[in-house]
This record gives sequence, C-alpha cells and structure tokens, in this order.
Amino acid sequence: MRLLKKISLSVLLIFVLIVVFILIYGFYLKPKYDGEMVLNSIKKETTVYFDDYGIPHIYAQSQKDAMTTLGYVHAQDRLWQMELMRRIAPGRLSELFGSVMLKNDKFFAGLGMDEDSEKAIAQLDKNSESYQLTLAYLDGINQFLEEGPTPIEFQLVGVPKEKFTIKDVYNIFGYMAFSFAMAQKSDPLMTDIRDELGMDYLKDFGIDGSLAHTKLKSFKEKSEAYSEISKSVASLLENSPVPPFIGSNSWVVGPQKTKSGKVLFANDPHIGFSQPCTWYEAHIVTPDYEMYGYYLAGTPFPLLGHNREYAYGLTMFENDDMDLFLETNNPENENQYQTKDGFKNYQIIEKVIKVKDSSDVVLKVKKSHHGPLLNGLVDGLKEDKPISMWWTYLQHKNQILDAVYSLCHAKNVEDFHQSIELIAAPGLNIMYGDAKGNIAWITSGKLYKMPENVNPNFILNGANGEDEEKEYYDFSENPYAINPAWNYVYSANNQVEPIDDYLYPGYYLPEDRAKRIVQLLEPKNDWTKEDFMKMINDDQSSVAPSIVQSILTGINQNDLSETEKTALNELKKWNGSNALTDVAPTIYNQFLFYYLKNTFEDELGKDRFNILLSTHILKQMIAFQIANEDSPWWDNSSTKDKKESRNEILTLSFQQTISHLEKKVGNQVSGWTWNKVHTVEHKHPLGEVAALRSYFNVGPFEINGSNEVINNLMFTFTEAGNHQVKAGPSTRRIIDFSDVENSVSILPTGQSGNPLSQHYDDQAVMYNEGKFRKMKMNRKEIEASSRKLVFKPR
Repeated sequence: MRLLKKISLSVLLIFVLIVVFILIYGFYLKPKYDGEMVLNSIKKETTVYFDDYGIPHIYAQSQKDAMTTLGYVHAQDRLWQMELMRRIAPGRLSELFGSVMLKNDKFFAGLGMDEDSEKAIAQLDKNSESYQLTLAYLDGINQFLEEGPTPIEFQLVGVPKEKFTIKDVYNIFGYMAFSFAMAQKSDPLMTDIRDELGMDYLKDFGIDGSLAHTKLKSFKEKSEAYSEISKSVASLLENSPVPPFIGSNSWVVGPQKTKSGKVLFANDPHIGFSQPCTWYEAHIVTPDYEMYGYYLAGTPFPLLGHNREYAYGLTMFENDDMDLFLETNNPENENQYQTKDGFKNYQIIEKVIKVKDSSDVVLKVKKSHHGPLLNGLVDGLKEDKPISMWWTYLQHKNQILDAVYSLCHAKNVEDFHQSIELIAAPGLNIMYGDAKGNIAWITSGKLYKMPENVNPNFILNGANGEDEEKEYYDFSENPYAINPAWNYVYSANNQVEPIDDYLYPGYYLPEDRAKRIVQLLEPKNDWTKEDFMKMINDDQSSVAPSIVQSILTGINQNDLSETEKTALNELKKWNGSNALTDVAPTIYNQFLFYYLKNTFEDELGKDRFNILLSTHILKQMIAFQIANEDSPWWDNSSTKDKKESRNEILTLSFQQTISHLEKKVGNQVSGWTWNKVHTVEHKHPLGEVAALRSYFNVGPFEINGSNEVINNLMFTFTEAGNHQVKAGPSTRRIIDFSDVENSVSILPTGQSGNPLSQHYDDQAVMYNEGKFRKMKMNRKEIEASSRKLVFKPR
C-alpha cells in the first residue's frame, strides 16, 4: 500500500513538474508586449503601445528607429511566416519539409527570381532612404532572431537560424508578383482546346473580351497537349504553405457622394486563407512621418496604408504580363534553339536544392531569350517540346522596393500617381483617397501591345520572331481615373476599357462584383462609414438570379418529384443572397458543379476539367455559355450515336443535384441551408499533422458569402459539395476622412502568428460575423487601452 502511495505521489509530482515546465516554457515563448528591452541600432528611446488586438503603435524620434523597432515586433509575432515567405522564390522549402516540397522548389528556383533579386539590389542607391530604412527593419528582425525566444515551429521542424537580408525582401515581393499571374494556368488549357477541338469550342469562353459587360472606365484630362503546365502550376500554388493573391474589391467615394462631404475609402484584397493570416498591422509615428500600414511578412513598407492625409490600397489588375513560347530545338544540338536570326545557345544554369530527408538535387535550367524552359521544372512536359516562360517582372528593371516606399511617403495625389510608374509588374489597380477630396484609381504595370495576328491566350511560336514583338505603352497610357465626373472609383478585377482602341488582354474576373458595386454606389449620394461597413459584407449576387432564369428555361419540369419541385421553387424565388440560413445557394452551387461536369468533362477529360475549375476564365463564361443553346459543348462526345441538347444536360444536372443533396443533407429541402456546406478553416502548415491541427489551425467555422459576391468567400466546385472556403477578404478596411481616428478594419484570424499569443485568433469570430474594430490613431486613446513596451538604445 505504501509503495502504491509512493508511486502515485511520484507520478503526480512528475505530472505537476511537466505542467509547470509547459507553463513556464509557454510564457517564455509568448510575444513580449510590455516592459523594457534594449534594442541595438536605435538612437533614442522608442515606445510601442500594443492595443487590445495586439497591434503595435510605434512612437519614435526618427523613421530609422521606428523601422528597427518594427522589424523586432514584426518578427516576434511573425518570424515563422517570414521564414516561409523568404524561402519560396529561391526554392528552399525542401530544406525544412523534405522532398514533399521538391516540386515547388524546382519550379520556383528555375524561374530565376532569386537572380533577379540580386540584380535589382546591385542597382540600388545604397544611400537612398528606402535602402537605409530597409536595413534598419532587417536589423530589428535579426536582433529578435538572435536574442528572442525561438518560435515553436522552428523547434518542431528544425529550422536553422539565418540572418535576414535585403535579398529576402525582394524574393518575398517576387513571389507576391508571381502569385498574381494566371497565364500559366489558362494559356496551356486554351491551346489544348484550340488544337484538339477547334476555335468553335472557344467562342463560349470570350477570350476576346466580349463577355466583359461591366468595364472599368478611365477618366483622363487627356496539337501538342500542354495542359500539364496548367495542372502542375495550379497544384504548386494550391499546395504552397504561403497563399497566392487572387482578386480584390475596392471603391472610393468622393465628397459629392458622402453625407459628411469627405472622402470614404474601402478595400478588401482577396488572398488565399492561411494561418497566420497575410497582413501584419502596425502604426508608426515620428516627428516627420505617420502611417497605419499593412505589411507582408519580411517586408519593410506597407502595401496598404493610411494616415490623416491620404489612404491607399490595391486590387489585382489581372492584365496579361506573361507569355509562354514553344521553342524549336536545333535537331543537331539540343543546347540550341531557333530564333529569327538563326540558332542561339541556351543559357544553362545549374542549381543545387538541399532536401531535408534525402540527398541534394542538382537542377539544370535552360533559358532562351524569352525566359526559363518549364521542361524539367514542371511534370509532364516532353524534352523535345521546350516551353519557355516570358514574364514582365523578370524582363524589366526591378524597382519594387522604391515603388512601395514611395506609396507610403507620397506628398499629394500627383506624387502618388508618378510613384506607380516604378512598378513594371505585377499589374495592380491602386486605389487612392485623401483628406483634400481627391479620389483615384491608377493601374501599375509595363503594358504592351502585340501584333493583331498574335493571340496571347495561347502558347506562342518562339521561333518566328513575330509572336514576341511588343509595342510598349508609355506609363501615361495606363488606365486611370482621377477625380472622375461620376464622383467615385472602384475595382473588382474586371476588364478595363480599351487602351488606344486596344482591348487589353488579361485574366479578368466576371462582372458580378463590379456590377453589384456600381448598382449600390450609383444611386446614393449620402454615404457613411456605416453604409460602407454593410456594403463590404454584402453577399448578394447581381448575376446569379439571371443565371437561374437561364437554368429554369432548360429544365424539363413535367416529371419532377416533390422534392425536386420544392427545390426548384427555392431557386425561383431566390434574390441571389448567400446568408447562412439561405437554401438556394446550396442548390445553385451544387447544380453548377454537375452542369460544368456534364458539359465539359467529356471533351476535356478529368484532369483538364479540374484545371478549368481553377481558372478565372471559367467564372467569366458560365452566364453566357449556360444560355447558349447552340454551344458545341452540350453534346456528350462519349455517346457517339446521340447528340445531347442543352435541355437534356441541364435537366440531368438538376436531377443529380437533388439526388446528391438528399443523400448529403436529408430529404427536407428546408434543411439544406448554406451554413451546412459552406465553411472556412484557416490552415497552418503544421496543421496538416492531425495531432497538431487543433493547436495550429483556426476553425472550422460556418460562414456566409460565396464566389463572386462582394463578400467574396471563395471555393472550388466539387462533386462532394463541401464548399470549403479557400480564399477571401484578407482584411476589410474602411477609412473615413471625416473621422479618420475612428476608421475600422478586421483581420480573418488575428494579428499574431504565435499560437501562444492571445491575439492568434481573437478576431476570427468577429470577422465571420462581419464586424469591425477600430484602427486607432489617437495617442491618448491608445495609451489608455494598451500595454507598453519601451525599447532603449544600447
């Protein structure tokens, strides 16, 4: 009995010691939000107030001190995210995760972004303020890396600590720019359809821009199958531990249309969901500078920001800035390729990729004058059919650091406009509003015109010299609208009006969100911040009800079951809303999958059909194709003795939809509510391990919204009908220049990437409910509600 008692006491003691160790260890790993610290490189004492959501408000005597401090506090909340971000472009994820990331590393290492970063840095003015402030930011990161607690992810994965450099900053911006591009997904698929099925099958896709009915208006005072490329690149971006940029909304309303007579600004960039979330918020105040900004991990200047004078944000332009070329090898020498001037030697580069769980991999990259060959970088491409990739970002001087610095240091709208010329790529719609009543939409990107006979929606001929000809526009020709007569500007990734009678090619999203934004903005002239808060959460589709009407005309309604009749009535009365308790969106989105499958999969095959589901062009064409009785896609190519009609395909798809939903969510149509099938989970890379999922992931949650509504919570159509949200508003921001200190925002999860921080997920429920919190700028209010961390110079 005594022995048993001693054993029990020993076990209890061990358990208590383990608990105490975990508590002490956890306390040590938490971000430090109060007290005093010594910080190298700063000249004078700097104070950081962390508000009730963990957002740092940095008060410093110089911008350099502020940036060093920003680097430190950014790292203590997001060092793991910074580590992942800097490793993608140079192809260094396999060092952490092993061969599971080798495909990603081979692809990105082969593109050459790392080399482009080195070239850009060599051309920098080392005495410029943008360069010096970047070094100060990196100093702060590196001090935390050396002296701060090691993030738990570093310990679980085994991450060696390496100092951050300015090349990391450029590589992070480079990956961001690449994630915007869509050509590598769409062009090979369109080429396959053209070569195998003929141009008639492409009419429904409107690749000539004919489907873009709501266009952004400028206002100026003056036979080889190539879909393996699409499949591979789509898979790489899908499986990347850092999410791609996808779309976005923004609108800015001038004084003439607001109740206060001051500008109102809204922006919600759409990015793949992950944990930690994309943006880190920080408010910097010095005697000569103030900015409340949104930062990518590992970058010193905010891509979104505002102060008391102006606000700016962005959406994706979706312009085509990438071309794929089919090269022709010299039959006598595989290391040469055909050009209009004869054969030229490929540039051959060897790279070594270190892999955690196996031996190093030597990657041999061939480059033509167009760019790197994708053969060997993506699976499924034959060596005798070399495909190269030309990308604006890698072909022009890279001034992205100076450009982003200039955005957050502009003096007026004219200065802001000119700074955008520094961005050759990516193409962005950059939105602006200020306290003086100016509003603007300005596009970035080095735009060009191609010969009339060259269609950039297809893989081009790399040997003839004609397909590569480009006539570059002067930046003054880029679309923009500054203080337009209609008193508002907006962007929802939709097609712009023709530039010099040239409808600029791109991978634009459908008119749904743009049309809804215009519907709401146009008639109203007394907008308030509260109105914007409601509008940015709007989940009503402006186009879905008209698609439903097309569906209803095609379904044979004579022999429907009672359940099918009830479901059809839900669609008939639907106004396009996507609230949690709505039934119609569950029916509608499941129907769209079966309609798409029954219409396209027989010609494309399963793999290429899945590629189609991941493209913007699919979203563009649904409304048009589903109403087109003469579309060649209706016929099922696998039934040789029969030609199917539109009505047959739509009726079959509806019947399959109802049968599926009966099995999935029950026989009562009233129970088929949207919340049962539309959910979101913010996934951490380590959450892929089942035992760690609940610790690192945030969610899952039921959520409203849908594809291509203003509250754009996106999912890919699947037969299972589990509409798991993959992307959406990465923040919702509203700046009111009549009361700038009470402007509002929200993040999808929380400010901190440290799972031990109380700010890891403290905004998630608010975000899902469409709520907001203040972006505080009043110092007295900040001091009264914050924890205080003082950094002292050494």
